[in-house]
Amino acid sequence: MATTKLEKITDRPEPRARRHYEDACATAHALDLVGERWALLVMRELMLGPKRFSDLRESLPGISANVLTQRLEGLESAGILVRRKLPPPAAVQVYELTEWGYESEPIFQALGRWAARSPAHDPALPFSTASLVLSLRTMFNPERAKGMDARIGFRIGEETFLAHLSDGRIEIGRAALDEAEVILTGLPPVLAGAIYGGQPLEALERTGALRVEGDRDLTRRFVSLFPLPKKASKPA
Repeated sequence: MATTKLEKITDRPEPRARRHYEDACATAHALDLVGERWALLVMRELMLGPKRFSDLRESLPGISANVLTQRLEGLESAGILVRRKLPPPAAVQVYELTEWGYESEPIFQALGRWAARSPAHDPALPFSTASLVLSLRTMFNPERAKGMDARIGFRIGEETFLAHLSDGRIEIGRAALDEAEVILTGLPPVLAGAIYGGQPLEALERTGALRVEGDRDLTRRFVSLFPLPKKASKPA
């Protein structure tokens, strides 16, 4: 989560007219809040910290500027995110989840584990940096990580992330890589191929798509810590 001091923008937009389920069930109300198309994906992209409008457009290539504006306004009106302004010299507007918004991460993890069992899931589709990092938190298997105490770094474009494994837990977020024992450099689909697709590290390195620095045995063990759930059976 970003630590840069931000200035909150207090003028909240008027909520647009939206359909509601008129149902007292909290699940129905959750869909009132985040059930519009793209809303959950906007939240996913903000789960690692604030982003500019242009950053969100880049991470969600299928969304139009108009629809993104509508989703941001709706999520802000619901109290799930806020607009803030970075201090000079940046002085740009960013969007950030509220404390309540960040509390939704377990929902993404549960949905991810459930949907990964779908026979129709296509892992070859575009995969953002936020998707990759959140998937590591989601698919991490504590049993396989028993006894590990390691720091694994990721260099993805201009961003760096550090995963700390200790006591059967994983913590991962934006950080410098000074303490990393291993550094993996590559784009999200390439890293996902190594971690989830079973693609050999050496083969990816030969193509130039992946760079591995550091303890290779530790790297091989690390990529084995994220087994995907078994696919659901198709109806007979």
